[in-house]
Amino acid sequence: MKTICFYSCCFFFYSTSSAVKHSLKYLVTGSSGVPNIPEYMGAMMLDDIQLGSCDSINKTVEPRQDWVKKMRENETELLEILTQECFQDRKSFGKCISSLKEQFQSEGVHILQKREGCEWDEKTGEVTGFSQYGYNGEDFVECDLKRLTWIALKPEAAITKQRWDADSGGTKNKKNILTNICPEWIKKFLSYRKSSLQRTVLPSVSLLQKTPSSPVSCYATGFYPKRVMMFWMKDEEEIHEGVDHREILPNDDKTFQMNVDLNVSSVKPEDWRRYDCVFQFSNSEQVITKLDKTVIRTNCAKTILCNDGVETPDARMTAVITAVVAAVVVLSVAAVGFVVYKKKKEAAVRGETSDHPAGEPDHEESNINSALPGHPADSAAGIGEG
Repeated sequence: MKTICFYSCCFFFYSTSSAVKHSLKYLVTGSSGVPNIPEYMGAMMLDDIQLGSCDSINKTVEPRQDWVKKMRENETELLEILTQECFQDRKSFGKCISSLKEQFQSEGVHILQKREGCEWDEKTGEVTGFSQYGYNGEDFVECDLKRLTWIALKPEAAITKQRWDADSGGTKNKKNILTNICPEWIKKFLSYRKSSLQRTVLPSVSLLQKTPSSPVSCYATGFYPKRVMMFWMKDEEEIHEGVDHREILPNDDKTFQMNVDLNVSSVKPEDWRRYDCVFQFSNSEQVITKLDKTVIRTNCAKTILCNDGVETPDARMTAVITAVVAAVVVLSVAAVGFVVYKKKKEAAVRGETSDHPAGEPDHEESNINSALPGHPADSAAGIGEG
């Protein structure tokens, strides 16, 4: 586990695969000496999709999915539990960082992260729990739930390991939470998500073309969910030659858009109506749009003859320009992140040295906090003390 200081980047994508394994994680970052950044930030993830978040500035738990809001209304104790755990961990994280700074006798920027949760195999029922800490961008300690002991991932973590190993009751309680309570919450979250994903919203489908010699783009937008297929057919048979598939992109209203281009340069005018654009959900519900020059929206200017010599009226051009502008989607990404300053670089700037420089993270994986529903006050308050 190579840690990084990355809090929350939420793209609102739903998985297109029917994965057998599911995970519930709680990611937390605590910081000291980082300006304009909350000292505590946490996010709960189901199958790497953000469910909700909290931080020391907003001081409330914010749902990030519509179905989570509905679940919160039905599960009256859910918000209370998550809020309580969020801010219990906020206090313990502050104590953790203060203790580590005192132990290492260092000032400046410091980051403590935690990654905790479980994986549940829907097919076999196997459950795997995990609890991992990182400090200043380097692995610090992790829990071996099978042996009920902590593992120091660097020599400086030995004090923390010894202190936490002495709290055998706390470690047993952690194992119960991560191997028994955590998978039950996965099942509960999945049941609400499934009911939400069962709805389908058909798209608005248009044919777009920049110039008479450009490919014709079959553009679908406003559909949900994203488990769809889109393709061109000729004489009711799917074709692949001259077809260019584009990726599915999210709209800011949590629906999706996509387009599939057809090269029509070699298609004879009399053959156009033999082609159809097919948009189809996984349940076979579909929208079929026939290739028709009269309905194509184009970028042709007023003075240019378009569609085989037919001049485009001003009124149509206004509609075309509007449609083209609307087709350019700007992704709304709710992202909060920050980069840990490496202590070695910081020391170089100040002209100082440090015996414990921060490591540089390898990839974008946040550490997780143990604020899973039902978790008691974390023993992490004693980290680094002794």
